[in-house]
Amino acid sequence: MNSALFSSKKDTWGTPREVFAQLDAEYGPFVLDAAALPDSALCPFYFTPETDALKNSWAFGGPVFMNPPYGRIIGKFLKKAVRESLKHSLRVVCLIPARTDTKWFHAWVMPWAAHVRLVQGRIRFNGASNGATFPSAVVVYDQDLKADREWPQFTPLRLGRGKDQNNA
Repeated sequence: MNSALFSSKKDTWGTPREVFAQLDAEYGPFVLDAAALPDSALCPFYFTPETDALKNSWAFGGPVFMNPPYGRIIGKFLKKAVRESLKHSLRVVCLIPARTDTKWFHAWVMPWAAHVRLVQGRIRFNGASNGATFPSAVVVYDQDLKADREWPQFTPLRLGRGKDQNNA
């Protein structure tokens, strides 16, 4: 088996604007991009590796979007998302790999998420020549949604069929 098919030297993947726009329309408007690069930030306020989202408050007066680094540090970002959501009564929406077999998924997604949406199809992240080799999920942390029994916890997210998504 070729391990290159299942790993990457890169752990940051730019969110396609179409995906962000769909999430922003449904859960936003987002005011903070909690894990951005200077050239990929999608919100008025953002953290970069240099400004370190893990060490700063995310309370910027509105919903937070995060597409965290997908390496071993992802659990730390999701833990921070849970804590910031609870501490500041924030809605935090995370675009993550759907790695349901991992410790971080069971520690920081399953017990805390108000809403988990599995993305139908594979996302073609900015800067990638092909769709992702892994499935994606959208995780929403929001105590108000979690308390609302009318809001379904698990629903699929169907992306628009634009050029940025691989519809396989």
